[in-house]
Amino acid sequence: MHRQTLVARIALLFAGVFGVSALLAPDATALPTLPFGTPTYTVQVNRPGGAPGYTFYTSGLAAAVPFTVGGPGLDQFGQANIIVDKSGKEVWRYVPPKGQSVSNFRTQVYQGRKVLTWWQGGGGGGHGEGVNYITDTRGRLITTVTPGRLKSDVHEFRLTPDGRALITSYVPIAADLSSVGGPRNGTILDCVATVIDVATKRVVLQWSSHAHIPVSETALRYGDPRNAVLGSTFDPYHMNSIVLDPSGNLLFSFRNLSAIYNVDIRSGKVNWLLGGKHSDLKLGAGVATHGQHDAEYAGPNTIRVFDNNITGTQQLGTSSIKWIRLDLQRRTAHLVRAQRHPAGLSAAATGNAQGLSNGNTFGSWGTAPHISEFSPSGHLVYDATLPIGTYRAYLDTWP
Repeated sequence: MHRQTLVARIALLFAGVFGVSALLAPDATALPTLPFGTPTYTVQVNRPGGAPGYTFYTSGLAAAVPFTVGGPGLDQFGQANIIVDKSGKEVWRYVPPKGQSVSNFRTQVYQGRKVLTWWQGGGGGGHGEGVNYITDTRGRLITTVTPGRLKSDVHEFRLTPDGRALITSYVPIAADLSSVGGPRNGTILDCVATVIDVATKRVVLQWSSHAHIPVSETALRYGDPRNAVLGSTFDPYHMNSIVLDPSGNLLFSFRNLSAIYNVDIRSGKVNWLLGGKHSDLKLGAGVATHGQHDAEYAGPNTIRVFDNNITGTQQLGTSSIKWIRLDLQRRTAHLVRAQRHPAGLSAAATGNAQGLSNGNTFGSWGTAPHISEFSPSGHLVYDATLPIGTYRAYLDTWP
């Protein structure tokens, strides 16, 4: 497929999802940045102060992007796991079999050694069904991981220091949707988090969103074309990241709740939630996130999160990386700082922010086709543009 054809198809797709008049509106702060950029990975900024290493990312539109419904093959176009040096020179590439997507490509540590990991499978409309791969740094397979009898969703495959994996799954189930304007005998996507021992494949915990969170907590309205992927099963939760907190409990990000949940890893009980309709913590000015991704701990009491600043398909303004200080005793949350891209990017979906050892922050702007690095003071020290946005991007040494 020629790039011009792909660009035209994506433009028509976004016009269908966001509305043609919205794409032509003069108020750019209320619009998503379209997910196509330069023909190749192009370094725009590479200043002193950036951390050394290689960029790990996935090219092409993956199943994690909720708007990949534009026709056969669109979400598989150009799919590959890629490693580039900081000049933009490609040094490694893995292309999946025809008809499959890859996503969430990164380095992690398994059994004391650095490995490459990624998700691979099929899907679209914002989630996927597949398996997770662990290989050595040259791409030679070590093992694959699935969440027990479920299939792995595209959003999260995170290894823990003790050899477990945190995995998302999207499972269609019957549900009463009357609280959000839908039928009593409706169907939703239940987001299930699995903690699994990688070596033994033993499931340690499976946690159902629907069992713990009422459908009425969603920020979406059933049947509203502005707030849903047309033709897809209603998705009230949309879990998109899982990490361990400093105590070993689970921290979840839910795009369609605009909320972050902390859950006891032993009992499954919700310890607290940040944001959403019924936040347990009082939010200070600027703390609220909308459609956010990649909630992680930046310190014992500080969360770093990529705030897409979107509800459904309604872009509320520019996206940013936020650092939020939590005081669980006083039940408060305060904004430490918010990092925006100098170009005022608005990422309709996906995105991440990685903390580096030198204090810098690195990551993807999701569907806005940029990968960037910022100094602790917020200066842009590295920026690259892509043909199409990417789910997440990481910086690390290789091999």
